[in-house]
Amino acid sequence: MEKELTGTERRKMILTMMQQSQTPISGSTLGKKTGVSRQAVVQDIALLRTEGYPICSTTKGYYLDRTDQNQRMRTFKVHHTNDEVEDELNAIVDLGGTVVDVMVNHRAYGKMTAALNIKCRRDVRVFVENIRSGKSAPLLNVTSGYHFHKVSADSETVLDEIERMLCERGYLAELLPYEKEL
Repeated sequence: MEKELTGTERRKMILTMMQQSQTPISGSTLGKKTGVSRQAVVQDIALLRTEGYPICSTTKGYYLDRTDQNQRMRTFKVHHTNDEVEDELNAIVDLGGTVVDVMVNHRAYGKMTAALNIKCRRDVRVFVENIRSGKSAPLLNVTSGYHFHKVSADSETVLDEIERMLCERGYLAELLPYEKEL
């Protein structure tokens, strides 16, 4: 009897199939190959999109948008106050990074991720205005300022510069052993 895949394993398998395919793959086909329903695949695709994967839908199925193949991604664990959000985000975009998402690992609620796609100072300004207006509160508030950002850039060199800057400004936080898998 085959072992049932976890959600994480299934999503990795779906991504691998899309990366290896030159044509769209139907939800039914993905479901059959991963042992779940087409509706479960739809939910997996939604989760993968919130994690920043550029998945497109067509009448023939799903495929990865390969226009950003030159983009590199890195996840940074950071810690700062609400007052430092604007400085942190501006510094990342000024160095050529895109803040793809924010994730917190809450001890009771688990992993919570929100797409940001902040590419420029204008995006930062809109985000910060929404926070200051009281429409929303930063996710970092539920974890005492600790959170993760997935950042994309054109090269590893740019990501290295962003990491150095976060460290120099005191925003970079040390990963705990169990967080290395997040």
